[in-house]
Amino acid sequence: MEISSTQNQRIKDAARLREKRGRQTQSRFIIDGGREILRAINSGWEIEELFVCPDWCERDDRQEFLQQLGEISQRIDVSTDVMEKLSFGQRQEGMVATACYKPIPSITDLSSSSTLVVVLEGIEKPGNLGALMRSADATGVDAIIMADAHTDIFNPNAIRASAGTVFSVPIYSGTSPEVIAELEKRNFQILATHVTATVTYTDADLTKPTAIAFGTEATGLSDHWIDDRVESIKLPMHGIADSLNVSATATVLFYEALRQRRCSTT
Repeated sequence: MEISSTQNQRIKDAARLREKRGRQTQSRFIIDGGREILRAINSGWEIEELFVCPDWCERDDRQEFLQQLGEISQRIDVSTDVMEKLSFGQRQEGMVATACYKPIPSITDLSSSSTLVVVLEGIEKPGNLGALMRSADATGVDAIIMADAHTDIFNPNAIRASAGTVFSVPIYSGTSPEVIAELEKRNFQILATHVTATVTYTDADLTKPTAIAFGTEATGLSDHWIDDRVESIKLPMHGIADSLNVSATATVLFYEALRQRRCSTT
């Protein structure tokens, strides 16, 4: 199949997936780029449509991606005008796909083998959410728990920032009270960063079952997390800023957990 008109209804519907309302109405989302599409497929996601612009896929690396993607029943070749309408910003790789939503499991379905999990309460910026997921994947975090989620994890910006790891890291959901109760029931220690904390992150024992909670970029965690069951830790700051970006903070903590756990087994 080939489509050359930007007014084609199929193209209009796919382009609407860039907005939250379009994703909610159609119960599906859009994926930019061969790497992200391939990671979705390898993680068990079924591609609904694959839009390919032959004029943008002449480079060897893009031809290689197309070969790795294999046969997709709904491959649609499109013109450059159509691909420009579908593509994210200036990222013009010549491949865009759509896929249907899957229900996000409840926190009560968290795998019993999980020993390092991340709780994200109300993270608002898709780029931060995606970058945090990429760091979680890199360091072997067992699961991400979305508490009172404000951002669609399948926002195109989040998918891009995650480099496709949003499809492979296990994700669960629940309200903040539900999440705290379930973690306590499973004997997790719950940690949260705070600028006034007295315990430095390197002094916390991250080798035992641990949940690390992060709040919104503007106001941090809600009052639900001001609780005796939650221990505050801090990252030392030696400049004029009192904190790091949430995804940078998370990356530091994830690698510290990885370091401690590797040291404990040697």
